Amino acid sequence: MTQYKTLSSSTGAREIHAVITVEDSSLPFAKQAEGIKCEFDTLRETIGERMRPVFIRWFLSDAANQAAQLPHLAGCAVSIVEQPPLNLTKGAVWVWFIEDVEVEALNDGAYAVSHGAYRHIFSGGNHRPGLDSDAATYDILKSTDESLRKIEASLLENCVRTWFFVQNVDVNYAGVVSGRNRAFSELGLTPSTRFIASTGIGGRHADRRSTVQMDSYSVKGLLPGQMRQIGAPEFLNPTFEYGVAFERATSVDYGDRRHLFISGTASIDCFGEVVWPGDVRKQTLRMWENVEALLAAAGCGWEDVGHIIVYLRDPADYQVVCDLFSKCFPDIPYVIVLAPVCRPGWLIEMECMAMRPETSEFPVF
Repeated sequence: MTQYKTLSSSTGAREIHAVITVEDSSLPFAKQAEGIKCEFDTLRETIGERMRPVFIRWFLSDAANQAAQLPHLAGCAVSIVEQPPLNLTKGAVWVWFIEDVEVEALNDGAYAVSHGAYRHIFSGGNHRPGLDSDAATYDILKSTDESLRKIEASLLENCVRTWFFVQNVDVNYAGVVSGRNRAFSELGLTPSTRFIASTGIGGRHADRRSTVQMDSYSVKGLLPGQMRQIGAPEFLNPTFEYGVAFERATSVDYGDRRHLFISGTASIDCFGEVVWPGDVRKQTLRMWENVEALLAAAGCGWEDVGHIIVYLRDPADYQVVCDLFSKCFPDIPYVIVLAPVCRPGWLIEMECMAMRPETSEFPVF
């Protein structure tokens, strides 16, 4: 099954977010993956050849056994993470398409997406087998900055979004925090400069020796004032107040559109405390309030959201959460996966991306 949503800029240029899921959970993985590829191919025929996939993420139930069996979908950055879809199938996919762009592979495994004045750099599955979570996170971030500097960019000036997938997050997330804090301090990312929109969540690489893997998205060609940090302090406190270095959300303005990347967001209050402990339904509603506040702070609304990824700690909560999302957001592609949040009291977390038409002095996308 394919859900997709088309978003248009002020010039009519389009982007599409799609979530492809499997309906028959009884099929072996190879058949489920083949079904996803057929859906993907059909979608590409439907939306036309001008729409290019720029980033793909696979959500798998058993990455160690399944990653090598994945079909090739397109020549773009691919992320593969073990986060089982909670409809009890073996795989699902999120794909981001952008109209009229050129996509090229870079030497370090990343991909560059080019159009106009910008190069968008996507990287998926950056990991360090055998290192603990502190050392792996530090090394991944430092090497990402080094790669960006080869094209006259940097983590500080150009990185818009990161995703950290952490094996045994209850144990290893503290190392992600310390490794990131150390790397950011050395690279100039501080509370007085900026952090990066991010999700830090439970998830495994196919290589079981890897404690952490990171996906990233950067943009070369941004001008001063084009990228902004977005907060909603009456709903959520700044993360540095409890020792964590990421932005609640980041927006990027172009001459024809605004992108908004909302980090992993949970049921949290303006003091950094868990709201509604033990009640997934009420935590979901509070999480939505927080996301809505971040959307509003960037001049956006739910109608601008292209996709949603929902992370649940307990699979027993799936039906309650699925019913809530299907009722309240029937027109937004979403997927619900098993992925413990970084603090055990948070039963649910979500992230999303939005795009709204915009007219500004910056070059068009």
